[in-house]
Order: sequence, then C-alpha cells, then structure tokens
Amino acid sequence: MTPEMNPFEIAQRQLALAAEVMGLDATPHEFLRWPMREFHVRIPVRMDDGTTRVFEGFRVQYNDARGPTKGGLRFYPLETFDTVRALAAWMTWKCAVVDIPLGGAKGGVVCNPKELSLSELERLSRGYIRALGHYVGPEIDIPAPDVYTNPQIMAWMMDEYSKMVGHNAPGMITGKPIPLGGSQGRGDATARGGMYCMREAARALDIDLSQATVAIQGYGNAGQYAHELVSELFGSRVVAVSDSKGGIYCPDGLSFESVSAHKQDEGTVLTYADAAQACQRITSAELLALDVDVLIPAALEGVIHAENAHDIQARVIAELANGPTTPQADEILIEKGVYVIPDFLCNAGGVTVSYFEQVQNAYGFYWDIDLVHQRLDQKMTSAFQAVHRVAQQHGTPNRIAAYVVAVARVAEACKLRGWV
Repeated sequence: MTPEMNPFEIAQRQLALAAEVMGLDATPHEFLRWPMREFHVRIPVRMDDGTTRVFEGFRVQYNDARGPTKGGLRFYPLETFDTVRALAAWMTWKCAVVDIPLGGAKGGVVCNPKELSLSELERLSRGYIRALGHYVGPEIDIPAPDVYTNPQIMAWMMDEYSKMVGHNAPGMITGKPIPLGGSQGRGDATARGGMYCMREAARALDIDLSQATVAIQGYGNAGQYAHELVSELFGSRVVAVSDSKGGIYCPDGLSFESVSAHKQDEGTVLTYADAAQACQRITSAELLALDVDVLIPAALEGVIHAENAHDIQARVIAELANGPTTPQADEILIEKGVYVIPDFLCNAGGVTVSYFEQVQNAYGFYWDIDLVHQRLDQKMTSAFQAVHRVAQQHGTPNRIAAYVVAVARVAEACKLRGWV
C-alpha cells in the first residue's frame, strides 16, 4: 500500500497539518500521532461442517483522555491494522469535534460475513467478545456496528459480555435492537447528522437545496438513508447512486422507494437501469465526476484521490464515508474551490446517537424519536458552526479546521491529566 492510499499515514499527515496551524507543541503532537493501545487476536470458530477456522481480529483504542473509547466494529474481508488505526484516530477527533465525553476506538475482523451462515456469524461474534471482553465495557471501550455488522451482531456480543461479567450490561455496546436497550433514531443517525451539516453548509454558501442535484456513491446503510433524507428534508433531486457493482444515473431524479426496494430484492442498484426508462448504467468513477451540486461519498476510504480529483464537478462534498478523500485529492479540491464537509464532522451523527444510547442505558430512561432528532440537530449544528468559524478565522480548509477544533480539545484533556 502506497503512502497515498495508506489510511493511517493519511490520518497522521492530516494531524500534522492541523498541529502546524494551531501551533501544537511537539510532545502532545507526537503522543497524539499514535494509538494508546492495540489488540491483535485470533478467534477460533467451529464451522457448520465441523471444521474450525481461525479468524484475525483487531481492536485499537486510540485515546481515552476525554472518556471511554468508542468506535465501530467491522467484519470486512480486506481489513488491515492500518485501516483500523486510522479509523480509531478519526473516531477520536469525531467524538471531540461534536464535544461528547468519549475517546476514539475501532475494531475489525478479517472475514466475509456474506460467506458465513447465521450460526457461524453468531459464533464469530461471541468469539470476538470472549477474546477482548476484559478490555471493553461501559467504562472502558464501547463497540458499535460498522461495515457488515448490524444490531443482531451487537445483541450477540452484549449477551456474551453479560455472561462474562455475570449481569446484564446493555451499556457495553451500542447500535443494539430497541428491545435490548437500543436508541430510537440510531438507524439513520449517520446520514441524518450529515444532512444537518449539509443544511448548514448550504446556508453558508447560499445554495437552495430544494433545487439541488445530488449524487451518492455507496448504497449501504448511510447511502440509502442519505437518499431518503435528502429528498424528505430538502426536496433535493438525487440523480445518481452506486454500490460495489456499479451505479445508475437518471437526470430526472431517482425515487428512493423504487431504488431501495430494487436494491433489497436484487442486491444491487445496477440492474435498476434495466427496469427504468431514462436511467442508464454508470461506473462509480463516472458517478464521482457528474455535474451535480452535492456529491455524497458514502462507501469506503480513498475513493477520491489524485487521479480523479480533477474530474470532480460538485460544488459541495459531504463525506458520509470515513476517509473518502486522500490528502493529494484535498489539495486539488481546495484549488478547485470545492466545499468539503469533512468526514469526522459530516458522519458524526452515528457516534452522537450512540452516545445518546449510552446515556439512556446508564439511567434506564429512553427518549422518543423527536427528542433524539432535536438533540442530534443541536450537536451537529453546533459542531459545524465551530468548524466553519475556525476555517474562516485561520483561512484553512474545513478538514484542517475540524482537526484544529478536535485536537485542541483532546490535547487539553491530555494536558490536564498531566500526560503531556
């Protein structure tokens, strides 16, 4: 993997740029460049055919100066330690930029869950917790769903942890099903938080979202909810979406109900073009280059890079994915005048509602959906305005401004603790 595409090197380089802008001393900068703790485990799982497979698992607890670490858990066949490190770093800055009292963590298991039966998936989920259960928990590190994990997997993990500690412990994990202590509003929280940021960006740029065109790269959880919400909240016209198999483009707009139903039935949006008139197949690369007002990358990291950034025509990029833009691409986008809502601000709605879930678990009282949305709006709007204000004050890109806001908060906590 080259430095251009290594996600952890990207995270470190972004931190360095922010450290220079804010005049961060060398010692706290060096401390914040690296995770505080890393776990690398092997998980034996009995398969349905009687054989045993050994899976590789990770957990990175990046920084806990502001509180217990928090971060998702990915079941992904191409998972790497450097990816998990980078995501843990971004979780640290994400929690800080929205000012919730948590640090950052991330976990992963190298596997393809689509190749596992439900019972094998359950045994793997429980095995992960048996391997790491003594190092996670409500006051230590709280996992959550991420790529190819879901509320059912969180339920199995919570149950396994509860067996280990001898009592019910719903607060050890978030993204749980509602009957097991999950929060209202968690399902669309990442996308909804991004929409609140998009609304504020549109106000700052004087863009009428009701007349805006939108392209969404990635049609998993975040991408589908973004399609639904951008239409529902603003009346914007989504003209293109894509998934891992390809994309579709319709200048007249794509109905969320029709496309999401097709994705559910067929497993891809690509074949929707066969059934819809005036809808054509495109590649994900072609989607990124469409002439739209807003581009929403909602898949994996590194999709906007030095080779394709010049092709971007969108006025605003709302990064619902983690790390979709490389540093070289950032430089190109700045030159082009593209307004980027950086990932760890734009997609912080998920961890914010996860924090709300922790709060509700802690005192056993659960909020209705309107209260969740109201408090999420308050958090995301406040965070956006803080970042936008710093960007204007320092004349820096939004990503660096978001780092300045977040790193200052984490560095202050480290200093107050006497660590640096």
